[in-house]
This record gives sequence, C-alpha cells and structure tokens, in this order.
Amino acid sequence: MGANTKGALLGLATYAIYAGHDVIIKYLGATYSPFQILFFSVVFGFPLVSLMLVGDRTSANLRPRHPWWVALRTISVLIGGVCGFYAFSVLPLAETYAMLFAMPLMITVLSIPLLGERVGIHRGGAVVVGLIGVLIVLRPGSAEPNWGHLAALAAAFFSSLASIVVRRIGKDERDVVLLLFPMLGNFLIMGALMPFTYIPMPLIDLGAVALMAVLAFVAMVCMISAFKTGEAVVVAPMQYSQILWAVFYGLLLFDEVPDTATLAGATVIIASGVYIVLREDRRSISENTPVLLARSRVSASDYFRLGAFLTGWRKGKGKQHVE
Repeated sequence: MGANTKGALLGLATYAIYAGHDVIIKYLGATYSPFQILFFSVVFGFPLVSLMLVGDRTSANLRPRHPWWVALRTISVLIGGVCGFYAFSVLPLAETYAMLFAMPLMITVLSIPLLGERVGIHRGGAVVVGLIGVLIVLRPGSAEPNWGHLAALAAAFFSSLASIVVRRIGKDERDVVLLLFPMLGNFLIMGALMPFTYIPMPLIDLGAVALMAVLAFVAMVCMISAFKTGEAVVVAPMQYSQILWAVFYGLLLFDEVPDTATLAGATVIIASGVYIVLREDRRSISENTPVLLARSRVSASDYFRLGAFLTGWRKGKGKQHVE
C-alpha cells in the first residue's frame, strides 16, 4: 500500500471519528447550551492535552511573541466554537457540514490581506462558485432566516481566521502557546458564563462529554499521522467524506433526510474546495498554500487543532514539506 493511500485512509478514519464527535454535540445540544458543552469539553480535554505537552522540552516561557495575533486567534476560537456547537445543535448534520465546508473558500479570501497571497482568476472563480453553493443550501427568500445557518457560517469564518493566524505566526510561536491560550480562554470565558447557563448533568451526559474529548484526541492523532504519511493534496479532501457520515447518522439517529438543495449545494461547495486544494498544490500558483497548510479540523475543540502540531513537525523536518 502506497504512502498516499495510507494517508487517505487515515484521513477517512479521522473524519469518521470527528463525525461521531459531532453527533454527541448534537445529542447534548438538545438539552444544554453550547457554552456549557464547550466548558466541560475543555475540562475533560485538559488531561489529554497535558499528556502531549509532557513531551515539549523547549526551554522557554509561555509568553506569546505575537500577543495581538495570539489574542485574535483565541477570540476567533471562542466565537467559532460557540457558533459551531450551536449550529450542530439546531441544524441537520448535512446542512451544518455543508456550511462548514465553505472554510477553504474563506481561508483563500482571508489569505489576501493577512498573508499577502495573490489569488488569481482560477482560485477566485472557485471561491465564487463555492459561494453559489452556499446560497443553494441557504435558499434565500424561500424560507425564514435561520440562525443555525448563520452560526455555521460564522463558525467557518472564525475557524478560518484562527487557521490563517497559525499560518502567519506559526514559525515564531511555540506550539504550546498556540495550543494553550485558546484552551485557557475557553475555560475562563465559558466558566464565567456557567452561573447563568448551567443545567445539572447526569452521569451519562458527563460521560458523553468525556467521550467527545477522547474522540477529538484520537482523531487529532490520526490526522497528524495522515498528513505525515501522505501528501496534503491527497489527505485534505478526505474531510468531505463527512457529508456521507452526516447522511448516515442523520437518518439513523435524528430522522433527518437531507433535501435536494442541501445535497446539491454541498456538492458545489465540495467541488470548489477540492479545486482550490489542487490549484494550491502547484507551487507556482500559491507561495503560502494557505488552504493546504492552514487547513485543519473546523471544530469547537480547537485545543486539538492540527495546525500547531504540524508546525512543530515541519520545523523538525527542516526544508522538507508535507504537501
């Protein structure tokens, strides 16, 4: 079995595990606020992340070298996390994923002012096509405005912004800084909201939150292995397999049947995202390859994000590339 095949299979496994993680969010979201779910997911995530940080032997402090960029990333993670959890709670899984699949489009647009990228007619056209796909899913004028759709788009935007920040400062900031500050921000802000939003959780629901943290951790490990094993241009599109899991879990657990507009719009968005990935793989097209290298799991569990760990891995590989 070739390296790219192994990488693709690991990528498929990663997003299958993440789909299970998102199903738990939807299950809990029927009862609890996104603030409470996010708070407890961070609480259960601390021990797992601590295990990974034990291996960080860098002799340095935890003060950010780029405090304003780290602050922007932390705020983006907070907003994106709450919006993402809310979207999964109120929208069908397939519609939520369709909105979140717009992330490569947003990364491409944000890379122009923040990374100095030049986006030519091909990638620019792909962004326009992707936005048309978003409109197909939203069907403006045919239904009442849905806050869930807006939350999903906000989650995609702020997750894209957080990823772009990692791409901009990842070479200078320690991985532990990029990892811990969003996590601490989530813990402090969501914890401050607990007196206003807390609902007592039975043991089974606490267990579900703990399982969420474990699934996110395992998926993150699989994702790192996938990008180490195969080329990014092969591994990255595996994210779109989540639409299949969304249909499966939606039918099985939530009696959700995706309509034609959702599936058609998702297809258009996926096609534009794959095209952007393929264009960026051509070195002469994109110097920074913002989607390939900033691309990470869009999820409220940002303390398990791929970007920071891949940054550290690349440093150890010298001039080698994962693309």
